Amino acid sequence: MARVAVVTGGTRGIGAAISLGLHKAGYKVAANYAGNDEAAAAFKAETGIHVDKWDVGSLAACKDGIARVEAALGPVEIVINNAGITRDGFFHKMTEAQWDEVLQTNLKSLFAMCRVTIEGMRARGFGRIVNLSSVNGQKGQMGQVNYSAAKAGVIGFTKALALENANKGITVNCIAPGYVATDMTKAIAPDVMQKIVAQIPVGRMGEPEEIANTVLYLINDQAGFITGSTIAINGGQFTVG
Repeated sequence: MARVAVVTGGTRGIGAAISLGLHKAGYKVAANYAGNDEAAAAFKAETGIHVDKWDVGSLAACKDGIARVEAALGPVEIVINNAGITRDGFFHKMTEAQWDEVLQTNLKSLFAMCRVTIEGMRARGFGRIVNLSSVNGQKGQMGQVNYSAAKAGVIGFTKALALENANKGITVNCIAPGYVATDMTKAIAPDVMQKIVAQIPVGRMGEPEEIANTVLYLINDQAGFITGSTIAINGGQFTVG
């Protein structure tokens, strides 16, 4: 029987590429989304992938959303925490709302999604969790104290949860993408983006499918010896030893 995977923020950008990659590989996929009903409906019509709307930063909403997914598709064994937003601004001008919104969507969502699904994974003796961090969670970025803090937290969350569940057949890993060609990066001013690309050794932005391919590798049944890892996919922009 095909395993069931949930992808948060799964109808656009990197999330859409992940959802589609899993679908093509034979997984049962539920693509979560937060607000763009038109884009979600178009994605469902084009791909046939199950979509469901809920706020991943709310534990109660995640409980309800996962219950709907499991009623439709079966027990969730794979969680891809991809949902993320930006509310950029220099810290000395940052509002509490800018801080809270980013931390809730980009970091608290991991608590909510994993808390709802981890007990079932432990009981079944199998689970795959992949969390999306960012190159800016590894190196920091001016104007993104909130985003960098949240994405750095994703890495710490991944390491600790991996240790707690390694003996239960559950792996927890992290992908830290660099700049990828999505709607989020396309919103960056062209002159700023030109400077960013100039700092990427391979000379281009990444493609969403390159992230999706790594997700597919990490969730494979045969990838059980990889856990607690952070895989950087950034074209050589930032390397860690």
